[in-house]
Amino acid sequence: MVPQEELPVLESLVHIRNRLTALKKDRTEYIRAKDVLAIYGSLMSEVTRLNEIRARPKPSTSGEGAKDEPVEVEENRVDTILNDVFQLLSLFFLRIGKSRESPAAFCQLGTMKRLLTHLNESGIYTEADLKPYQSRLAELKEIINEGRTPLQGSGDPTEMEHDAAMNKLLLHKWDVCDRLVKKLASSLSSLSVELYPIHQRLITLRRSLASIAARPRPSINDVQPILAELRTIEDKRKDGKFVVEKPPAGSGDFFAPEKGQELLAGLLQDNFDICEDIKAREGEDQVARGPLQPIYDRLSEIRAQLERLVLTHRWTLRETDLYNYQNELARVDALRVDGKFRDADGNVPEGQLVLLYLLRRCYGLCYRLMVSSEPVSEELMPIANKLNTIKRCLIEVAKQGGPFTARDLYPFQLALYQIDSLRKDGKFEGRDGSIPEGQAILNALLSETHELVSMLQEEQE
Repeated sequence: MVPQEELPVLESLVHIRNRLTALKKDRTEYIRAKDVLAIYGSLMSEVTRLNEIRARPKPSTSGEGAKDEPVEVEENRVDTILNDVFQLLSLFFLRIGKSRESPAAFCQLGTMKRLLTHLNESGIYTEADLKPYQSRLAELKEIINEGRTPLQGSGDPTEMEHDAAMNKLLLHKWDVCDRLVKKLASSLSSLSVELYPIHQRLITLRRSLASIAARPRPSINDVQPILAELRTIEDKRKDGKFVVEKPPAGSGDFFAPEKGQELLAGLLQDNFDICEDIKAREGEDQVARGPLQPIYDRLSEIRAQLERLVLTHRWTLRETDLYNYQNELARVDALRVDGKFRDADGNVPEGQLVLLYLLRRCYGLCYRLMVSSEPVSEELMPIANKLNTIKRCLIEVAKQGGPFTARDLYPFQLALYQIDSLRKDGKFEGRDGSIPEGQAILNALLSETHELVSMLQEEQE
């Protein structure tokens, strides 16, 4: 239930979400930064208002003369809608090229938490898997600590309060992700350093098997090379333990490290079990069973759509489109009970491994698309794409070697002249006369392409 005093905030948040949804659906115009910033200001006003309501003390029920106590707030529908609005607004910041401002970190931290939680559940990860998260967290911490918000530097006390509230929220989400990464890293400390290569190889093989298992009508021929490698790894065990060669290399002496034997034995057995499951399903169309098949079909469709976006995102992706995918994935994730998908009777049908693989794969693709978002606004992205294409063409032409005639270089010079003519006072303007994000990147690309043309002209001379 939503407390009576929070109902006006809930109504405002629903209205803000409707404004963002309408802006997301409108593809007749580019998303303008001023529209997004206006909504951001309205949202932070509601956040400040909500914080004030929840900070108010409530009268104690313990008797007369007792001191007021602060309200203990449990998450309600206001928090759910607020998180929803922040998620969508954060994607808008990526879309308008403000990826170096703190609100853009919200959606990345939310998706990262999902991925890290799934890694923690499965236990299928290596040190190499954690490093990208650790480096990205360091980058996001720097962005948050810099306090780069749209309202920074205005000097208005209210707006400064909004900035502080935003950074406090982001730091909390960052801390949750950081603790998860540290927990995952400490779990690997139970593994001896000498066994790392075997562990990493078993993890790689398990992921390959999960990918094969997710296909309709899997073939045993796809599994045979993996099965042969698993048997080779098993043959290297002595008395049931994984052994490694003692230094110096080539001495022929082996020893069995104590730490991590059970972990590797479990991984090896899991891989053999998955191979047997794939063998049993050879030639079958159904990947999951009963109520899980519709979930499999939808997750497969989402994965295919996201994989296409990974290939074409520079030309076709609006980061706000990821909001729909994330919502659908969250709904699928919420169907799990104790980490498992269950039927109406509470039983655990076949196909759990496949569904979890697809779910994690989809989350990973969403995160990859967010992280690869460039700090260039939607309005300037066509120019950036054209410059990148010209640059790549010039590099390929240079590889072929000269001499080059003026006719060879003319198409590139004409294209650069057309782009140059779009600038006013050295800047690319939007349709409404504003200066969209990405000026430095575009000017740097333009300079590089001009230098490449000049280099080819010198070869011609």
